Amino acid sequence: MISQRARYAFKAMVALARAKPGEGLQIRQLCEQEKLPRKFLEQILLTLKAAGYITSRRGRDGGYEILKDPENIHIGPLLRTVDGPIAPLPCLSRTAYRRCEDCRNEAHCEVRIAFDKAYSLYLSALEKTTLAEVMNAAGAPASQLLLEQ
Repeated sequence: MISQRARYAFKAMVALARAKPGEGLQIRQLCEQEKLPRKFLEQILLTLKAAGYITSRRGRDGGYEILKDPENIHIGPLLRTVDGPIAPLPCLSRTAYRRCEDCRNEAHCEVRIAFDKAYSLYLSALEKTTLAEVMNAAGAPASQLLLEQ
């Protein structure tokens, strides 16, 4: 299950992807439009900015703007940016591998075997799926999704 933090991050990224290129959205607009708590959203936006997904401008006409084309934003890395490792077991994590403390032999571990195939399929889908695909599936016309670079 993804965290509430990840849910809010995805909502913010979709809203920013739908904003007119060059205009972006103010945090107040994001909070009102997506029904997100401001304090929590501020932290999330800082994380997304540090990871290079968005940028911000100060001042009266300031706000947040998406930096990457939604076609180039894959769900897996975005989820890891916000939530950290996404593996169900530490021994399956590709970014934060750690041997399970109670494991005698990973190659014959029933728990690892039980989750390995399902996790591989899940991970593959997250790594291949883009923000634009998600938005298209949700009904947004493709012409609204692509940002001019």
